Amino acid sequence: MNDQLSRLLVVDDDPSVLVVVERFASQLEFEVIVRNSGREALASLAEVKPDAALVDLQMPELGGIDVLKAIRAADPDCQVILMTGNATIDTAIEAVKAGALDYLSKPFDFERLRDLLVTVREGIRRRERLLEVEADLAKQFEFHGMIGRSPAMQELFDSIRRFAPHARTVLVTGETGTGKELVAKAIHALGPRHARRFITVNCSAVVENLFESELFGHVRGAFTGAAETKVGLFEHADGGTLFLDEAGELPLSLQPKLLRAVEYGEVQRVGSLESRKADVRVIAATNRDLRAEAGDGRFRPDLFYRLSIIEIHLPPLRERPDDVSYLTAAFVREFAERLKRPITGVTPAAERLLQHASWPGNVRELRNVIERACILGDGKILSEREFVSAMSAPRPIAETAEVPAEHNAARADQHLLS
Repeated sequence: MNDQLSRLLVVDDDPSVLVVVERFASQLEFEVIVRNSGREALASLAEVKPDAALVDLQMPELGGIDVLKAIRAADPDCQVILMTGNATIDTAIEAVKAGALDYLSKPFDFERLRDLLVTVREGIRRRERLLEVEADLAKQFEFHGMIGRSPAMQELFDSIRRFAPHARTVLVTGETGTGKELVAKAIHALGPRHARRFITVNCSAVVENLFESELFGHVRGAFTGAAETKVGLFEHADGGTLFLDEAGELPLSLQPKLLRAVEYGEVQRVGSLESRKADVRVIAATNRDLRAEAGDGRFRPDLFYRLSIIEIHLPPLRERPDDVSYLTAAFVREFAERLKRPITGVTPAAERLLQHASWPGNVRELRNVIERACILGDGKILSEREFVSAMSAPRPIAETAEVPAEHNAARADQHLLS
């Protein structure tokens, strides 16, 4: 478990109270921050980010109830205890209605103060243990870089296991950011070609008049600028897997040649009449409805039917909200390790915020938001505040593309997966 101390904010206009409480709470394993007015406390709230607070009820200018409400508005998971020298039933009711955990009479009953602080501390620790359990569970539901406990994702994983050993062509469909490339890599890794190359072509990033040369290669002198013979990506992938990302962007003029390459395992370099064998598994991915586009003449029907012999669909994140907590736990652990931060998870309010978000950018958007929140946060547990800031930040251009775009398909990723 993370050994960073929980933060306790103590707010009172009496310096002697601040000294006594700071000394007492420090012995109970709290990092104590003191402020001598409500205004000073609220001014430093974003910086302090307390896990709990002890607030005097009666202070000049800004009273304890107002401070309590402001703290709870900033972080609904922060436990607040009110202190008062004039405790009454009405005071207690008012405090609880405003969101206080409890109230404490002055002069202090130190046994009661100890009990309240220990209750707060143990509640924080239980939450941290739960977050660690969630992160461990996320590992159990991980499948080749994807995480999902939902029936839809478990069915997806079963389909990949079933089809990977046999399918020669696969069409992976799903919205932007759902993880289509991860599906393609899982199919490759679980198939008989796992020790051979996995080559990615981002079809939306290749200039149309260079597409044929990139995929099939060319001979010297085939066109202006073809100073040397070039081997195409189909031949480079011989024996392995070619992943056509954004396959809906394939130029219509190229599709007959691609169909022949997929159907017969033969390619012709630009400028050559010689056919060359290329034994390649083709996995295509798209966020478009290729069936509809084939019907409208915007995609060749014969190529669509050849690519979609096996079709695997990735559900959007909004259709599997129960997976958000596991994804969150896994991403928080990932970025905490990468950033060398002592972050263990998120508060319940933050988790509710993430689960109810619509996530148009799907898993990629969630991952990017969590990365930003981990950079913004400096405590053990990320609060709703960090995520509100992270989610309001402008979305990077990369979030609108299915995978990071190559500037040239000739530099497509080539992976040897064993």
